Amino acid sequence: MAAKESQGFAIPKLAQDLIAGTAGGWAQVVVGHPFDTLKVRLQTQPSPPIYKNAMDCFRSLVKQEGPKGLYRGVASPLAGIGFCNAVVFMCNGEFRRMLQGNDPNKTLSLLEIGIAGSMAGTVMAFFNCPIELLKVKLQTQDPRGVVNAMGKLEAPYKGVIDCGIRTVREHGAKGIYRGLGITLLRDSPSYGFYFVTYEGLKRVFKSLKSDPNAELSTTDLLVAGGLAGFGAWIPAYPQDVLKSRIQNEAKSQTIVQAFRNVMKQSGFKAFFNGVGPTMARAFPANAATFFAYEMAMKAMDNQ
Repeated sequence: MAAKESQGFAIPKLAQDLIAGTAGGWAQVVVGHPFDTLKVRLQTQPSPPIYKNAMDCFRSLVKQEGPKGLYRGVASPLAGIGFCNAVVFMCNGEFRRMLQGNDPNKTLSLLEIGIAGSMAGTVMAFFNCPIELLKVKLQTQDPRGVVNAMGKLEAPYKGVIDCGIRTVREHGAKGIYRGLGITLLRDSPSYGFYFVTYEGLKRVFKSLKSDPNAELSTTDLLVAGGLAGFGAWIPAYPQDVLKSRIQNEAKSQTIVQAFRNVMKQSGFKAFFNGVGPTMARAFPANAATFFAYEMAMKAMDNQ
């Protein structure tokens, strides 16, 4: 009886993924949001461009609004990305368990890990799309006001709730899901590569240790998580540019129309606008994400 009590309460695997994923999402937002603000501003600027590069965008934004300008629109991802990260880690864990079948000790191949991650990314897109749409609108709005679909200037959004209400009022419920198609085309491959990169690097680091039973160090986890961020963005960045354009325009447009407009205005190079701050953000933000996730999982496993 005493032995049973000493084991404590076992948290179900699904709940562990949910809790640890939330912790990882919050860590990601705190570390990465300023870089994301610069990325979105560079992606959505008109032609000819307003900013010369990421540093020019940074200086201009801080000069106009102070450091708090870098965290403009943070309420949406802080509330949403913690939840979304919980969803993607929970789905990823569940899809992995499905692929394991009835053998929880089965080691999945990197291909199977990629399939589980891609499936989780597909689910994630339905949560990411409305959250990122509101974030993009708040990050790019002009302090003087917002131009609606009729071309009229309205008062600036007061915050994420006001932005959401006005978007639904103007475009209907489907308005907050503008850009869902391109979000699916971005998230499905992105999360597949995300988890493959992370798990693959963990296996490499494990194989390099003289003691096969040794745990991975904090540096190992941070490097694997940071490089996983690069792995996620490489197959997804052009789609992200199109998503930002589609979600930022006052009038609705298809993926094909957005692609043609980008090519007409700025050419192929526009699909890499903002890639500098994105990659600068990718390493620390995702290192923080996976490290927070791993630490939370370890704490729950020790209960």
